[in-house]
Amino acid sequence: MDRLCKRPFAGPEQVLEYLGRYTHRVAISNNRIQSINNGKVTFTYRDRTNDNELKTMTVSADEFIRRFLLHVLPEGLMKIRYFGFLSNRNKGEAIPLIRSLIDSETEWPERVKETVIEMLFRLTGEDITCCPKCKKGKMRTIQRLPENNNSP
Repeated sequence: MDRLCKRPFAGPEQVLEYLGRYTHRVAISNNRIQSINNGKVTFTYRDRTNDNELKTMTVSADEFIRRFLLHVLPEGLMKIRYFGFLSNRNKGEAIPLIRSLIDSETEWPERVKETVIEMLFRLTGEDITCCPKCKKGKMRTIQRLPENNNSP
């Protein structure tokens, strides 16, 4: 048996393009859900057969959940990004090796150690510790609530 799977009809490029749309995404992002009313969910989608035209669709809540669950991986399976050179176990050694093999002349920037607050300020210019009302005072943690592992 020399072939393990059938040859793709439109070629390997189409297979890679198809997989590329799904390997690193969630099933549907929140901003695509337009409304949830009277047991119906309205969301946007791209019609790939019609020049990627943005369209809306309304389905029953049951049908929406059924379609959403088609994208949930069964227990024990992981998304592709957790394997190979990007897996947490391998990427510390593999990425520098890959970079050296690709272009040893490139100087890579040093990794910046920063908190989430510092990173958000650098990326957005907004200080998330500022009071949202007066924009002057600083919010700070007074007490952390204990984790409730028995929540439903």
